[in-house]
Amino acid sequence: MRTRPMPRVGHEVSEIGLGCWQIGGGWGTVTDDQARQLLHVALDAGVTFLDTADVYGDGRSERLVGSVVAERGDHDRVLVATKAGRRADPHVPEAYHAESLRGWVTRSLDNLGVERIDLLQLHCPPTPVYDDDTVYDALDALVGEGLLAAYGVSVETCDEALTAIARPHVASVQIIVNAFRQKPLEQVLPAAAAAGVAVIARVPLASGLLSGRYDLDTTFAADDHRTFNRHGDAFDVGETFAGVPFEVGVQAAGEVAQLAGDDLPPARLALRWLLDQPEVTTVIPGARSKDQVAGNVAASATPPLGADTHRRLQAIYDTHVRGHVHHRW
Repeated sequence: MRTRPMPRVGHEVSEIGLGCWQIGGGWGTVTDDQARQLLHVALDAGVTFLDTADVYGDGRSERLVGSVVAERGDHDRVLVATKAGRRADPHVPEAYHAESLRGWVTRSLDNLGVERIDLLQLHCPPTPVYDDDTVYDALDALVGEGLLAAYGVSVETCDEALTAIARPHVASVQIIVNAFRQKPLEQVLPAAAAAGVAVIARVPLASGLLSGRYDLDTTFAADDHRTFNRHGDAFDVGETFAGVPFEVGVQAAGEVAQLAGDDLPPARLALRWLLDQPEVTTVIPGARSKDQVAGNVAASATPPLGADTHRRLQAIYDTHVRGHVHHRW
């Protein structure tokens, strides 16, 4: 497993991490035993970056991540990032104040079983929060008290990312970027690299579309966000299939699978495409099986894609996907 630096965190992390949303819920049923097994398999394979959030299973994901890392004695080797803010009800800019931030941090510290959070990220807050000096002052205070080692943001839009990157103490920006969501390559990734801000690429497989396993008849469990949020009924529609209409995504993913051929699984091709972007620090695919973890990790050892493959992926994006997503986020 290759590693890449997080300059403002002072830590190197595996370029393939593990997204832990599915451990909390929202992707169908994952038992505690299955979740723990996934975490052990990923950590055994060299993953050193775990991304969770306080709302994933109302703290379940944090608790499972924290217990496994503690059980293994991996606190010094593994960077655990969590997210806060989506517990606010109503989810409005005024909810992001010093008292609420401290409360969310305290709860996550307890869930994770640690005295200091490695990386706390604001969890896709309302857009005005990214401009609020008092929010950053409160985060700086929590760092000064030793409750946070560093903080960053998770964003929905490129404009939000650029606003956060301009802040002097923001250590990371987490953004949806994949072969079906390419807009961040234009400004966000270069700006982050210039500022020394780590880029955490989430939804790297477009909620599984880029695995090439789905067809128009594929269905998902009722408690899977690919069922209940397909049209943005629960949260930003861009989080589900990267905002690509399912039928469009299936067709485009089929062409990606043809491009991958027989020797390279489509998911690995998609992850390798992300790793070929030098500004990306770590990619956080989720996984619900040992085989998926192994396949994701293998992308780190996969040789970079050739120029022709990059051109053909660009053509698939331009032909099928760009018109649906590029102007929105």
